[in-house]
Amino acid sequence: MGDHHQHSHSELRGKKLGITIILNITITIAQIFGGLVSGSLALLSDALHNFSDVISLLVSYAATRVFRRKSSGGKTFGYRRAEIIAALFNATTLFLIAVFLVKEAIYRLWEPQVIGSVYVIGFGLLSIIINGGSVLLIKEDSKSSLNMRSAYLHLFTDMITSIAVMAGGIAMYFWQIFWLDSVLSILIAVYLVLSSWDLLLKTLRVLMQFTPGDVDIKEIEKAIIAIPQVENVHHVHVWQLNENETHFEGHVDFKSDLVLSEITKICCVISDLLKEKFNIGHSIIQPEFGMDDAKGLVVDRSECN
Repeated sequence: MGDHHQHSHSELRGKKLGITIILNITITIAQIFGGLVSGSLALLSDALHNFSDVISLLVSYAATRVFRRKSSGGKTFGYRRAEIIAALFNATTLFLIAVFLVKEAIYRLWEPQVIGSVYVIGFGLLSIIINGGSVLLIKEDSKSSLNMRSAYLHLFTDMITSIAVMAGGIAMYFWQIFWLDSVLSILIAVYLVLSSWDLLLKTLRVLMQFTPGDVDIKEIEKAIIAIPQVENVHHVHVWQLNENETHFEGHVDFKSDLVLSEITKICCVISDLLKEKFNIGHSIIQPEFGMDDAKGLVVDRSECN
């Protein structure tokens, strides 16, 4: 039931992403046309940002499709990290686009150009409407998926930048301050970097298999040692396969030489404890008695030799 539920969620996410992809292709083409006609770098920057949305959404869409593929002998985890890879790609593209925008905007600051502000206002408003609709469409899914969160972040930041572009168009229309177009482009670039930084760090933590920020392995040690038959827990690893699946690996020393059936019962108690108290859904426990190995809670690889 859980696997079917997860697959149906992934299917629904895929459909929503499909709709947002079509919407963003439409606004990208419209803004490129508007930017070329008006001469607005800010509008072209926004179009480029929208184009990055299209690429990122396509990657995200592919990830939701790949994620549903079953595990096999050659891929025991299946494609459960596909969404994390997609999120990393999305966050990275924001940085690259930001560098390009700053470079072009600085060049324009030295040589401001007359901008067709009416086009800027019109296409900026169109982008706000389309991206606003896309944001509302995937907002709920962004709370439970880093991949959808990255897509949501792209769309939300583009909606914000479109508001800034339209406001700049209004200012240029009434006061002819055309250098504002370049300033807006630089501000958009800075905003892209700041808004994607947290997402980039989260995806890197998962890929580097760091201990999740909300898990305290010292507390895990205390909870396991509190079980009467347990002497020690050591050589612990806690990591995430993706944002929803946390794994535990550890060696557990027992106080006495128990029979296998008793050990199995205690290992089940430990697994239930990890799931209920620490939200760790998958645990691998290596039971030991009288084993002469490194007993540190966290053991460096050099200590295993």
